[in-house]
Amino acid sequence: MTKSELITLLATKQPHLLPKDIDLAVNNIIDTMIATLVNGNRIEVRGFGAFSTVDRKACLGRNPKTGDAVSLPKRRSIHFKAGLDMREKVDASRLVFPKIKD
Repeated sequence: MTKSELITLLATKQPHLLPKDIDLAVNNIIDTMIATLVNGNRIEVRGFGAFSTVDRKACLGRNPKTGDAVSLPKRRSIHFKAGLDMREKVDASRLVFPKIKD
């Protein structure tokens, strides 16, 4: 689902709200989440999951095409851990929509 699809879905579920207001709210939420992670803080949404940052050390990697060694700088990465409610619902959906084998 893209951000525009999310905004459209919310607009259909909440017809009393204008799409531009929903767009503003979604953008504010995303901007606030980004600012929180940039500051090194954790975000937790009960039932959905938690976002946090992880510091990665500088290391030596390999170019998969050539096999040459490549120096990778230290960096910060984003980690997401799904909440229990979401994990259970996604797992239960596996039983409702089984994968079709070729």
